[in-house]
Amino acid sequence: MSDKQLKTLCDLATEAHHLIQQNFEDINPVVGVNHKMRSNGVPADAMTIDCLKSGKRIILVLHDQQPDIIHYQFSFKDKDPDSKFESIPFNELTANTIYEWMRDYFSNLQ
Repeated sequence: MSDKQLKTLCDLATEAHHLIQQNFEDINPVVGVNHKMRSNGVPADAMTIDCLKSGKRIILVLHDQQPDIIHYQFSFKDKDPDSKFESIPFNELTANTIYEWMRDYFSNLQ
């Protein structure tokens, strides 16, 4: 996976994060990029977006062998992710898509 793709993903997440903070006082997501998969022999990087209030997490995976696809999953910070991920073409992922995921998944604080 190229550094350009990771930078693009980070830029999209930053924009979505900014909009969420403007529009929702009760959602303050924490965004992180994880390279641990690489140290375990998996040629991929992961981004996590966590909602600390609810413990909910959105995981996005950029895999070197599928550079045009983003794999994602709605999960929980304190639980191992399911093995099944959804996918979206990289070129269809927008800041608005990430914003909507955060809004819809995190705003229903249970």
